[in-house]
Amino acid sequence: MPSIDHELPLELVRNRPQLVPAILRAVFDLEMPGGGDATLVSESFAGLNPAELRCDATVLLGDPEKPEHGVIVESQLRYDEGKLFSWPSYLSLLRQRHRCPVTLLVLCPDRAAARACARPIDMGHPEWVLKPLTVHPEMLPPITDLDQARRLPELAVLSAPVHADGPDGEAVLTSVAAAIDTLTGDTRSSDAGRLYHDYLTTRFSEAARKILEEIVKTAGYEWQSDFAKTHRAEGRAEGRAEGEAEGEAKAVLLVLDARGITVPNDVREHVTNCTDTDQLERWVQRAAVIDRAEDLLD
Repeated sequence: MPSIDHELPLELVRNRPQLVPAILRAVFDLEMPGGGDATLVSESFAGLNPAELRCDATVLLGDPEKPEHGVIVESQLRYDEGKLFSWPSYLSLLRQRHRCPVTLLVLCPDRAAARACARPIDMGHPEWVLKPLTVHPEMLPPITDLDQARRLPELAVLSAPVHADGPDGEAVLTSVAAAIDTLTGDTRSSDAGRLYHDYLTTRFSEAARKILEEIVKTAGYEWQSDFAKTHRAEGRAEGRAEGEAEGEAKAVLLVLDARGITVPNDVREHVTNCTDTDQLERWVQRAAVIDRAEDLLD
């Protein structure tokens, strides 16, 4: 299953394709065509080989019917030698399909992955070398301007974790709070706001999370009264459920221990990872009568 580290950058692109030319301008100083228009299109390519090639995301700049530029976007957590062959194919097929210049943008979680994925790909033909454009969050500028954050909230979300504890930390957190505030209108945006908020809270330090909470309270954002309160209520309910499950799992193991029954690691792990309180209650009752821990799961 793809991880949040792989999927979140792609979700940002899919929700707002304008993020792609913004990154190319900010990091590589490339003035991309299209007049600000960016469209997410099919991520699949069918070439001469019957096997389908599927990239992570494709963005067309300008008129999607006759684009001025195409960008293949890949999310890459680590170096993969197979990409030496698939990335050039993506670019060639996109260029052939839309008859326009193309660029490869690779989103990486850190400096090491970006450096590895940026290795030039020698195509064998003289002077034909593909140099992937790789980006990691530290390369993005801190977003401290509220208007910019509201205009392109996904850029603020992608940039914020690496700058939240820096010299511009408070301004960065203020801007990302404003960015999330723009996503509370329709249902789809609200869902995106919830996803971004979850992602940020796992990436921020405890100090940054506290500052963000104070900023939101002071600003009186709508998502403080609606989205955030609902989100916190859901979080408290989940927390209570997790706490109950942990207590029941502990009770299962205590009963077995009190009866002198040895619990293998795989059974212990199965019990402690269970979040179904009804199942755990049944195991507590069963733990009082079985002779072997392995019989608990039968």
